Amino acid sequence: MSNLKNKKTWIIAGMIIVVILLAATAVFGCKAQTAPETTMAAETKAPETTAPETTAATVEETEPAVQFETTELFIVGSDTMLEVSQALVEEFLSLYPDQNLNVPITGGGSGTGIAGLLDGTAYLANSSRPIKDEEMQAGKDAGLDIAEVIIAYDGISVVVNKDNPVEELTVEQISKLFTGEIKNWKEVGGNDAAVVIASRDSSSGTFVFFREHVVQLEGKAKENDYSKDALFLASTSAVRGECASNANAIGYIGLGYLDDSVKPIKVKADDSSAGVTPSVENVKNGTYPIARALYIYTPHPVNELTDIAQAYLDFVLSDAGQAIVAEIGFVPLN
Repeated sequence: MSNLKNKKTWIIAGMIIVVILLAATAVFGCKAQTAPETTMAAETKAPETTAPETTAATVEETEPAVQFETTELFIVGSDTMLEVSQALVEEFLSLYPDQNLNVPITGGGSGTGIAGLLDGTAYLANSSRPIKDEEMQAGKDAGLDIAEVIIAYDGISVVVNKDNPVEELTVEQISKLFTGEIKNWKEVGGNDAAVVIASRDSSSGTFVFFREHVVQLEGKAKENDYSKDALFLASTSAVRGECASNANAIGYIGLGYLDDSVKPIKVKADDSSAGVTPSVENVKNGTYPIARALYIYTPHPVNELTDIAQAYLDFVLSDAGQAIVAEIGFVPLN
């Protein structure tokens, strides 16, 4: 009996140990399985935190659009710059379709534009010549602090009729043609025919520049002036039209107005130089001798202008604005 009791006791004790071991295994096994699940939960929640992206998107969507305080801008001046200015203004206005902006442009010549700046009928003056000292002084007397902005470069093309056999001329020969000293085309290798001079009128910046730099030979012949028999025409288009229709005409036009209705003359700096064709590339590389800057004059320094005028000038000088300058046929700044 004693041995039987002892066996039962050992059996019961062994069963209790097995139960304890099974229970312990179950408990620790569950903990080991749930730990990775907790880690995965943490890992999956982290990428869902997108607060910075949401904030940036919200700021971008709510950023206020430009709203001009001044909605009018009057631009007057150079006929040479009229076409490029119209293209620039058209593109500028397309950037603000929801604002009722009014930006009229008129030509009349550089002198007309600067006069408009002085009397307040223009806010920006297009000019194909530098402002004169007396004009700058008149601005000071009127309380203006006139500033100059170069927006492009231009070559002045000397043009003749397409049937004219003359291909090239020196600057001195061109001067003598426009003063009337050379009166017949045969004197420069052309037909036996009287020279017809087509010039811009005196309000034109091109008239002033061409007289000073070509007719007066860069100041070497200040007594020179256009022939009294010259046709003084009111626009660059009129000069081009006269040369296109008159077999014996000679004129000068901005590079941006050069087309196949007339023939450009190759210009020689002197007798020993090669003739250079008027082109954007030759103005850029400095080989074409009749070239100039194109300007916009403002009534105040550029950081003190109306918001619409400042925005327009910024656009003109931008890559997009300079691309339009090049497309029209002028030489961009960059």
